This record gives sequence, structure tokens and C-alpha cells, in this order.
Amino acid sequence: MKKVIVLNGSPRKNFNTAQLLKEAQKGAESVGAEVEYINLVDMNFKGCMSCFACKRKGADLGGLCAWRDELQPVLQRILNADAVIIGSPIYYSYPTGMFRNLIERMLFAGGTYMQDGKGGWKRNLTRDIPVGLIFTMNCPESMADQFAYPTILGANEMFLKMIYGYCETLNSYDTYQFNDYSKYDCDVFDEGHKRSVKETQFPKDKESAFDLGKRLAEMKP
Repeated sequence: MKKVIVLNGSPRKNFNTAQLLKEAQKGAESVGAEVEYINLVDMNFKGCMSCFACKRKGADLGGLCAWRDELQPVLQRILNADAVIIGSPIYYSYPTGMFRNLIERMLFAGGTYMQDGKGGWKRNLTRDIPVGLIFTMNCPESMADQFAYPTILGANEMFLKMIYGYCETLNSYDTYQFNDYSKYDCDVFDEGHKRSVKETQFPKDKESAFDLGKRLAEMKP
């Protein structure tokens, strides 16, 4: 049975990012995968501590970060998984700190500072582990270039492809931010437009998330 890890990097457990991640979970489960769903907000952990244990001569950590905290067992399960799906909202062009802390720990331990003889870098991983990224954002797709989203968010996919072997990204734009817009100062947003996107586009994004989870779970090792 395939094992898939789904990690929610949002502080909210049931809103846009979580809803898409749960659809990805359903997609993976639809093809028989066993899925573990984790809310990072419930965990006490930090990003890379620059201890360089993963870079020391003779180190044989297999891509596992040596720093012992609540995240380390999760990182071990990621290395044993057949696919990983990570989601985060975007705050002022960047994913959450929780997301970034996780990615730092995955990348620094998974990669090396050694050449592979083919123009690239060696890695500590012994096999490819496909990764899916899901980003939700207030920004409409038409303004993504203005805020450098392709460059900033694309860097996550680029490095995950380099070290984990495969990565693809699903972006959900112009999302509905509040349950009740009347309670907040937010006149830069048209609540009617946001509701329309939620009713017409977000269901399509859910379908795409389902397909993403199914596709990654079906990938051959």
C-alpha cells in the first residue's frame, strides 16, 4: 500500500488551504493510498539550525535532519513515504513560516554540497519522493507577476525537484478570506467578487487538488 503524507502549513485547520489538502487526501485515498494528515500549527519546531550535521564527513543520515524536536519523526516518515503534499496560504508573496521551516529541514538534510559529476549536486536521498505543493492566496491570478509569485513560489518547486526528484504546484488564486466580510476593515476587496470566485473557481481548484493527490499516489517509485 502506498503511503502519502499531507502537511497543512496554515494556522487555520479548516479553511481554504486545509480544504484543498483534504481533497488531495481524498484523491490519494481513492487509489488505495494510506494517508497521514498533519497540521503543522500543532507542532513545536524550528527551521534549519545550521548545525551542519548533515554535511559532516562520514555522516550517514539518509536525508534525515539531525535536529531532535517534534518535527524529526515527521521528517523520518516523509523519507519513508511514497508521496508528500504540502499546503500553505500566501502572506505578502511568501508561504507561512511553518511551511518554510519544514522545507528548510527537508532540503538541507536531503541535499549535499557535493558535485554529482553531471553538472549538479549529489543528494542524500536514496530514491525519488514526489512532492505536491498547494498554495492559496488572496491575490488574483492577473496580479501574480506584479508580486513576483512565479519567482518566489517557483523556487520552492525548483529545489524540491532538485532534491526530491519530482514536484508540481497547484495555485488557488483570489480566495475567500473571511466567513463574514462585514466584520473586518477590508474595502480593497469586493466581497461579491470574492464570493463569486468561491462559488465558481474554488470547486474547480478542489477538483484539481483531488487529481493532484490521486496522481502523486499513483506514481511509480
